[in-house]
Amino acid sequence: MSAEVDHERGEDPAHGYRRVMLKLGGEMFGGGGVGVDPDVVQTVSRQIAAVVRTGAQVAVVIGGGNFFRGAELQQRGMDRSRADYMGMLGTVMNCLALQDFLEREHGIETRVQTAITMGQIAESYIPRRAIRHLEKGRVVIFGGGAGMPYFSTDTTAAQRALEIGCEVVLMAKAVDGIYTADPKVDPDALMFDNITHREVLERGLNVADATAFSLCMDNNMPIMVFNLLTEGNIARAVRGEKIGTLVSTPGGRPSF
Repeated sequence: MSAEVDHERGEDPAHGYRRVMLKLGGEMFGGGGVGVDPDVVQTVSRQIAAVVRTGAQVAVVIGGGNFFRGAELQQRGMDRSRADYMGMLGTVMNCLALQDFLEREHGIETRVQTAITMGQIAESYIPRRAIRHLEKGRVVIFGGGAGMPYFSTDTTAAQRALEIGCEVVLMAKAVDGIYTADPKVDPDALMFDNITHREVLERGLNVADATAFSLCMDNNMPIMVFNLLTEGNIARAVRGEKIGTLVSTPGGRPSF
């Protein structure tokens, strides 16, 4: 029997999740600096390509912190709305970099969809079209954030995941999971294996935007927080292996 997956019929491959939303932070794309670090993008694209070849459907939202962060620019006196729009443009640059590596280095078909119209370089965000791309085995990369100021790309990832029918938000970080405190500051900080959305919010754990966690909590969307820098972790997360921290709400969607 052929090991190939029929994307048209949507057959489930041998892994835990069929359709996932991968949230990538822009800071990681810059390797800690301003701009795009090709080595980091290569590492990320290689992991995504390996997952797509198993038959999983992968959507991606990328931040723009390696170029601009609206809240920080506001602190320096810039108008917040204008600063956020600049940040949205930064996310699109990251999307194009990931698209290039996925297609040129790994032969993976992709589509970039943006919340702000950019007809020459990307499609406009249309949920049903995004779903169709995923069913055809293409990676869909969402840029431009939510298209509105004051909304983080974490919240965009949650919203897009809900609208296109993802089963989980995979939140890739530079740490292993969610801790009781910042592990870089507190050596005694303990990592959670499992935690609820409400606990994250009530404890004020600085993992992602509170609006994103609230949206996922209200709609029973699980979030898996894991370390992107460990090779193969994206595939492990998609298979539902016990890595990082799983955030869920009792009685919500089943996790593996």
